[in-house]
Amino acid sequence: MTEARALPVAVDAMGGDHAPAAIVQGAVAAARQGFRVVLVGPEEVVRRELSRCDAGGLPIEVRHASEVVAMDDHPGQAMRRKKDNSIRVCFELVKRGEACGMVSAGNSGAVMAGGVFVLGRLEGVERPGIMSVLPALTGRPLLVDAGANVECRPIHLVQFALMAEVYARRVLGVARPRVAVLANGEEASKGTDLTRAASAALRLAPVDFRGYCEGRDLLTGDFDVVVTDGFTGNVALKTMEGTAKVIGELIKGALRSTPVAMLGGLLAKRALGAMKRKVDWREIGGAPLIGVDGVGFITHGSSDALAIQNAVRRVQAAADAHATDEIARAAGQAEALLAAAAAQAAGGTHQQGRPGAAPEA
Repeated sequence: MTEARALPVAVDAMGGDHAPAAIVQGAVAAARQGFRVVLVGPEEVVRRELSRCDAGGLPIEVRHASEVVAMDDHPGQAMRRKKDNSIRVCFELVKRGEACGMVSAGNSGAVMAGGVFVLGRLEGVERPGIMSVLPALTGRPLLVDAGANVECRPIHLVQFALMAEVYARRVLGVARPRVAVLANGEEASKGTDLTRAASAALRLAPVDFRGYCEGRDLLTGDFDVVVTDGFTGNVALKTMEGTAKVIGELIKGALRSTPVAMLGGLLAKRALGAMKRKVDWREIGGAPLIGVDGVGFITHGSSDALAIQNAVRRVQAAADAHATDEIARAAGQAEALLAAAAAQAAGGTHQQGRPGAAPEA
C-alpha cells in the first residue's frame, strides 16, 4: 500500500446542486469499493446524510466545516472571508498531508482559488489551469485550459501543454502523448499571435508536438493533449456538452417516432447504452487542477452519486501517480523554449524540425 493510498480523499460534502445527499451517497459508494474518504461540511448535516446510507463499518471520516461557499459567491472573497468553508478545509487537509487529494462539485472559481491560496502554485508555474477529460472515439484527450484563465500569454499555453503531457503519461498511462494547440486550421500560418508563438516553442520541446488541432478533431482521438486559453476552452467544452445533449434528444425522438423505430430501439438498447456511457460526463470523474502543489479536482455542479464515486477514484489515481515534481520540472522548461523559438525567428532560420525534436545545440 502506497502512502497516498493510505490517505483518504477529501470530498466537499456541500458542493453542487444536489449536495449534500448525492455527494454523501457517492462517497459511500466509493468507500464500498475500498477507497478511504473524509467528508467535509457541517458535521451534523453530513452525519445525518450518512445515517441514511447504511455506511457503518466503511472507511469514511467526517471533518467539520462551519461555512459553505455559495455558487454566486465571489471566489477570492469567499476564500478570504469564509475561512472555515468546506472547500478550503478540503485543501487544508491536503496541505497538511491528511488527505491525498480533494474534489468538489461546488463553485469552480472558488475551488481554483482555494487551490492557489492554500496549496500554492508549483515552482515556476505562472498560472494553474483546469484540465477537462474529453470523451473521444479513442482514448481520453485532455483539454486545457477549460476556463480558469480567460486571457493567456504564450508561456501559459506552453506550460499547460508541458504539464498536461506529464499528466497524460503518468496518470492516464498514455505512452507518448500527442500534443496540439487548438486553432482555426491545420496550417502553421493559421491561428493568432498567441497560438503561433506557443506552437513555435512547443516544436522545440521534448514532447510529441503535432501542430494545430481544429475544433472538429477534438473528439477524434487523434490528440491526447490540446491546449488553448480558458475562454476558448470553456466555450468549446460547453458547445460539446450542448451538442451531445441535443443529439441524445434527437436520437430518443427518432426511436419513438414509429412502431418500427421503437422496435429498432429495443434491439439496439444495449449498444445505445454502451454509447451513452462512453459520452456520459459522470463517468469521467471531474477536471483536475494542473499547476497547483497537490491534487485537486472540480466536478460538474450537477454531479450525482455516480459522478462523485468516479471522481474519488480519479483523485486517488492522480495521487498514486506522484507526478507533481515531474509536472513542475516540465513547466520550468517553458521560458527557455520560448526564448529559443524567438531566437530562431529573429535569426531568420525558421527551423521547423520534426515534431518533438529538441533544439540543436
